[in-house]
Amino acid sequence: MPLQIIDHGSIQHRQMVDLRFQILRKPLGLTFTKDDLEAEKNDILIGFFDEGKLEGCCILTKEGAKTVRLRQMAVISGLQGKGIGRVIMSFAENIARDRGYKKLNMHARKTAQGFYEKLGYHVEGPEFEEVTIPHIEMVKEL
Repeated sequence: MPLQIIDHGSIQHRQMVDLRFQILRKPLGLTFTKDDLEAEKNDILIGFFDEGKLEGCCILTKEGAKTVRLRQMAVISGLQGKGIGRVIMSFAENIARDRGYKKLNMHARKTAQGFYEKLGYHVEGPEFEEVTIPHIEMVKEL
């Protein structure tokens, strides 16, 4: 199966960190700290693989008894727009539901707003800056 939950500290986790760095951090001149990566130990790490190669990923972080936050959604640049993100989101939502979560929220990059709206998410609150670029809070009841 191309989708899987990734174990923290595994080879797949290292691939995930590299993909997130290349897509999300490097273009902004940012890196990950050891503490950033250590904090992921209790998160749900999700990867989309094609023939063993990681092509997309995201993280689910518990926020409350019934709420989980989507973070660090990334798909390889040349593959964006080919449905991988949609498949990852569907898988992440199903995992969240299976674990008893009722709401999924995120700080979405403003440029990704349309993508998430097509998947049923809505904006909550004003635009804000995070990691040097515009973001919005988006939410979906599961």
